Amino acid sequence: MTEQSPIIQLENIDVIFEQKKQTVHAVKNVSLDIYPGDIYGIVGYSGAGKSTLVRTINLLQKPTHGNVVVKGTNLASDNGGNETYISSKDLRNERKKIGMIFQHFNLMNERTVAQNVLFPIAHLKLSKEQRQQKVTELLELVGLADRANAYPSQLSGGQKQRVAIARALASEPEILISDEATSALDPKTTNSILLLLKKLNVELGLTIVLITHEMQAVKEIANKVAVMENGEVIERGSLLEIFTAPQKQLTKDFIDTATNLEDGLRKVQNQTIVENLQSPDVLVQLSYAGSSTDEPLISTLFKDFNVSANILFGNVEILQNTPVGTLITILSGQSTDIKAAIASIEANGVKVSILKGALA
Repeated sequence: MTEQSPIIQLENIDVIFEQKKQTVHAVKNVSLDIYPGDIYGIVGYSGAGKSTLVRTINLLQKPTHGNVVVKGTNLASDNGGNETYISSKDLRNERKKIGMIFQHFNLMNERTVAQNVLFPIAHLKLSKEQRQQKVTELLELVGLADRANAYPSQLSGGQKQRVAIARALASEPEILISDEATSALDPKTTNSILLLLKKLNVELGLTIVLITHEMQAVKEIANKVAVMENGEVIERGSLLEIFTAPQKQLTKDFIDTATNLEDGLRKVQNQTIVENLQSPDVLVQLSYAGSSTDEPLISTLFKDFNVSANILFGNVEILQNTPVGTLITILSGQSTDIKAAIASIEANGVKVSILKGALA
């Protein structure tokens, strides 16, 4: 079996521009490979450079240095420091493979839903009936078949984004770039849009690049993750790798927020039982994944080690069909017994972090 090639290759991308008489190095030597069928989440706070980086994929932002290859075609090439770009005519053809959706929908308010979806294909050599059929199919796909004649002002935010998605799919792209597309939506609507994107990924084989400042969105549908800070990718990997073994503090912060651990920790720390914790008792965080979750470790601690566990917070996620969980618990007993219990827990593939208290 031949190895699959990336559908998008970004190699040593730099983006440098002048802003208010200052030189801004927005993207710094970033390389990413995105494969067909990926939902690749690129996460970072505002100003991290994620949108600038992703806009180099279709040359909405031309890289200062580096190579951009989409489906084997070089859109931008770094020839020893002299950047060259594909011709405007060829770029227009290549962009047909790449759809985009944005935070603010960018719909034409004076046109109906159907007319908005029709717009990208109005110039194609299709009959009126063929165009109408295509629009109908796209609106059915995004769940808006009954809103074809409505105007954007008559739609909710989630419905507007569905129209934007249908419009982006009209030219039958193989890649969809979602640039903070759920940032203006409430949590319930966000989830419905993310589920729609996942459906399109599965049913159409669509490769999706998801730009967001919310790890929660990435957690729901992505299979790959890159974390950006100050123009650089500081960490990357599969969703499972990133969530179970984050290396950078920023990544840990994003994950703690996405799993509600941050809020859970704050509430736990304020509990009287934690404030009055007495030695040798310890407050610990247990992090586990996969088969570790099948073992009744906590329930056997007292029987095996005479150590009791008071669970104060628990969270379990299913990431890429793998259970991943966190428990915050107080372990009580004799110091030597607690040490032995922790060693046993760790031997079963569970990471143990002591949050409060110390073992002599």
